[in-house]
Amino acid sequence: MKKNFLTLLVFCFMSCTTNNDQVDEIETGTTEIATQESSNNSSSTSNSSSSNSNDISVLADKFYHEGKVSVVVNDDNIVITASDLPDHKSAYYSSGNPLYESYDEPNNPSFNLNPNNISEQNIVMTIPRFPEVSSAHESTPMGPMGVAVNSVAIYNQMAAPGDDILEELNTFDQYEGHPAPGGIYHYHIEPVWLTQTLGDDAFLGLLLDGFPVYGPVEDGDRLKNEDLDDYHGHIHNKTEFPEGIYHYHVTDELPWINGDGFYGRAGTITR
Repeated sequence: MKKNFLTLLVFCFMSCTTNNDQVDEIETGTTEIATQESSNNSSSTSNSSSSNSNDISVLADKFYHEGKVSVVVNDDNIVITASDLPDHKSAYYSSGNPLYESYDEPNNPSFNLNPNNISEQNIVMTIPRFPEVSSAHESTPMGPMGVAVNSVAIYNQMAAPGDDILEELNTFDQYEGHPAPGGIYHYHIEPVWLTQTLGDDAFLGLLLDGFPVYGPVEDGDRLKNEDLDDYHGHIHNKTEFPEGIYHYHVTDELPWINGDGFYGRAGTITR
């Protein structure tokens, strides 16, 4: 009798232990808003969070162009996959596309259509989840240096070799973008579709170093270049970061979005 009782106790203990392990496995590895968290690395995530409050995963659900941009949050990085298809009308869509609209802006009689058309891309940008300043301040690349919340690539202030960026302004469509050879549509300057629909102080996208880009207005004032540092940003509190975060601003003046390079350590981008 005593032996049977002990056997029963051992069986109950093993059963309870097994059930608890199964519950832990089910509760971890959850996915929410294209976000992945690994239970095995939860300790490293908490360590990163405690040393750096700039957790940009809070911005993940602001990338809104459904089916055209996805954001996956990992322990130490964020992966943005973008199709680079603007959700607004453009003279650069093919004439059969519902978003095609001819250019009719009387404020720029010098407009001329460049020879490229918008085509779907596969931009994959892996950026730090907890961005920090870098002493290197590496130069921004030719091509995409970031992605806007509507899946569109963000470019720096440089034109292609042999071209003049100030002349290229006359090829920007009604929402201030245009496609490069290969059909990659992009913004060099303020993406007015976003500032008109989201607000001129809104979060607009992320650069490759993980730091966010905001519209030209902050605390009710329209910023100028002299309000920002050499990299075209500053540290200030934002709705998503009440304790403050470094961020870039678009302005009306050259270089528009980014100045002398990235403020932080750049991630990687493929397309």
